[in-house]
Amino acid sequence: MLRIAICDDETEARDALRFQLEKIIDENSEEIVYEFTSGVNAEKWLRKYPGQIDLLFLDVEMSGMNGMETAERIRTFDENLLIVFVTGYQDYVFDGYRVGALDYVIKPVGLQRLREVYDRVKHILKERLQETFIVKNSDGIYRFHYEEILYFYSDRRLVKLVTLRGIYPFYEKLDALEKKMGRSFVRIHQRYLVNGKKVTHIGRTSLDILGQNREMQNLPISRALKETATTKLARIMLIG
Repeated sequence: MLRIAICDDETEARDALRFQLEKIIDENSEEIVYEFTSGVNAEKWLRKYPGQIDLLFLDVEMSGMNGMETAERIRTFDENLLIVFVTGYQDYVFDGYRVGALDYVIKPVGLQRLREVYDRVKHILKERLQETFIVKNSDGIYRFHYEEILYFYSDRRLVKLVTLRGIYPFYEKLDALEKKMGRSFVRIHQRYLVNGKKVTHIGRTSLDILGQNREMQNLPISRALKETATTKLARIMLIG
């Protein structure tokens, strides 16, 4: 299911975009899940419910916090949300690349242009689904792209998933996760399974991972796993 949201402070603009989208979406598998009337509301909701929306159509010229400012705030906690700017002026197009926007559409949004963007989004999400991890816990169900994951930490039966969004506990065995996650994830300790693509430095007894807010986290490498782990990590760091 492709989960879509529209953020625009004008009711007529939201209705017009929804009307066009409903012409091309598959009702059996895709739906527009939310509408935001301001950038502030969008940022608060997305921060509270990370990963619950795949695609955000974001109006640039909103009053108060405009679309560009909203996107900048969203990018501080979500690097993977696909953002498509909706604007009445083509002048804003190049600013969108600064916040990692996927694309833009000009108001009034034409059906053919919207279909082009929509097909591009579906293609990207199809590729991403091959590298996603689902967490189920008492708070709900969360979906993470591999590039968001920093490492897994085992505390007896409880595993903590540490990501760029935050920490998410769930019940699983680290041995099972090691087999499931693929070559990019390396066991460095009885309690740690790390995303090798996030490692920035390998030391004699520990390694560094770049975490939230670009803060460095230091994790231990056990003696028993040192040789195997450092070989695998070095390969990932050199050739990916």
